[in-house]
Amino acid sequence: MSTIAIIEVKSQKELKQFVRFPMDLYKNNPYYVPSFIKDEFKIWDAKENPALNYSESKQYLAIKNNKVVGRIAVIINHKEEKELGVKKVRFGWIDFIDDKEVSEALIQKAIDYAKENNIDKIEGPMGFTNLDKAGMLTMGFDKLATMIGIYNHEYYPKHLEDLGLTKEKEWVEFEMNFPKILPEKVEKFSGLIAQKYKLKVLHFNSKEEILPYVEPMFKLLDETYKHLSTYTPISDEQIQTYREKYFPFIDKNYVICVVDENQELVSFAITMPSYSKALQKSKGKLFPFGWWHFLQASKKNDRANFYLIGIHPEYQRRGVTAIIFKEIFVRFTSMGIDFAETNPELEENKSVQVLWQDYNPTNHKRRRTYSLNISNE
Repeated sequence: MSTIAIIEVKSQKELKQFVRFPMDLYKNNPYYVPSFIKDEFKIWDAKENPALNYSESKQYLAIKNNKVVGRIAVIINHKEEKELGVKKVRFGWIDFIDDKEVSEALIQKAIDYAKENNIDKIEGPMGFTNLDKAGMLTMGFDKLATMIGIYNHEYYPKHLEDLGLTKEKEWVEFEMNFPKILPEKVEKFSGLIAQKYKLKVLHFNSKEEILPYVEPMFKLLDETYKHLSTYTPISDEQIQTYREKYFPFIDKNYVICVVDENQELVSFAITMPSYSKALQKSKGKLFPFGWWHFLQASKKNDRANFYLIGIHPEYQRRGVTAIIFKEIFVRFTSMGIDFAETNPELEENKSVQVLWQDYNPTNHKRRRTYSLNISNE
C-alpha cells in the first residue's frame, strides 16, 4: 500500500502544482471549465486578495508515488467570526483522484488544522467570502460548467459522505429556454410598475458609463441578501478586486440598471454571454490566443449566464423584476440568445427563485457544502 503524503504549499513550484492539478485531473472532460490561471495565483497573494487581510489560510498537496493526486486549502475568516460569531474552518480548492485514502488524508488535514486552532467545525468547499465559488456539485455532472461554478467528479460527494461529512447548505441552478414572445402579463405589468413608482431603465453607450454604478450595485447586493444565513457585508477592497477581475468581460448590453426619479439604483441584473467554451479552448489563459475565443463568444453566442441580481428590499414585492425581464428579453432577442442559466442560488432563497417562474425553468444542477462537527470526533 502506497503512503499518502500531505505537504504544505510553500514554494512557487508547489503553488503551480496546486493551481494546475485540476486541469490535469479533468483533462479531456467535456464539462469541466478551467479558471483563469493568472487569477488563481492572485488568490494566494495578499497584495491581490483583500480577504487575506482578515483571513489566514494554508494550501496542501496530496502526493502518492511521487505524483500529485489531490489538493485542499483551509481558511479561517476572522471577519466572519467577528461579525457573525461563526467560528469554523472553511475548506476549498479540494480535488482528488478516485482514491478514498487520498480524500481521507485531505479531510484529515482540515480536521487537524481546525483542532490546532481550537475550532470545532469544518465546512466546504467554499472560498474566503460570499462572492467566491462554493458548493460541491451533486447533480448536473453531465452539464457544462459556468465561469463562476465549481465542477467536480461524481465520486466527490460520496467520498465526503463516507467520511462522515453531512449537508450544510444547498444551492440550486436553473436553465431556461428563452421565450420568443414576451409573456403578455410581463409586457403589461412592467409598464404599470415603471409608471407607478417613476422608475426607468438606464441605457449605457459605453462600458465606462457603467463605472459610477459599480459600487452602488455591490451596496445593493448587501441590502438584497443581508437576511440570508452567513452573509457578510462586502468590503470596499472586495468591490475593487471583483471590479478588476470581472469588468473586462462585462458587455454594456448585458447590464440592466433600474433607477428611481432621483437616479438612485433600485435594481440591477448583470448577465454575460457564456464564456465556458471560450475558457475551455483557451485552457485558462487569455494570452497569446485566448482573447480571440473570448471575443468570438461575446460576438456570437446563443447562451447567457446570470451572474448578479440585486433588488432593494423596498421594491422586492412591487413587481420591479417585470421591468428587468422585459429589458432582458428585448436585448437577448436582438442578440440571438436562446438559453439562459442562473448562478447558484441558496435553496432557501425563494425570493430570487420566483424570478424565473414565468420562463419554465429546469433545475439542472444542485450543489452543497459539507460540514463536520469535530467536537463529536
